[in-house]
Amino acid sequence: QVQLVESGGGLVQAGGSLRLSCAASGSIFSTSAMGWYRQAPGKVRELVARITRGGSTNYADSVKGRFTISRDNAKNTVYLQMNSLKPEDTAVYYCNLYNVIWSLDSWGQGTQVTVSS
Repeated sequence: QVQLVESGGGLVQAGGSLRLSCAASGSIFSTSAMGWYRQAPGKVRELVARITRGGSTNYADSVKGRFTISRDNAKNTVYLQMNSLKPEDTAVYYCNLYNVIWSLDSWGQGTQVTVSS
């Protein structure tokens, strides 16, 4: 079982920046796709950004140009740099690891991001 630990959430004013980190245990990180999802109160969980094991990325339209996902395989860590934050970015952000080789789909505990207007 893979453990995912997120950090970096907090309270920020609109227009500010935060960087989320997600550290994974074990040895399968480099062969896994990693994603960041978010869930606002009363809403379904949605994909924010995803990065494949080869480094290809995709983003939700609402965050394109503002958020950047990256990974450091040597540190077993995926990052989400969030710039120009808006109040509508307020949500719990979850890290996800998906590994097709090992049939694993693991989630972190989530980290709260609150953007004040």
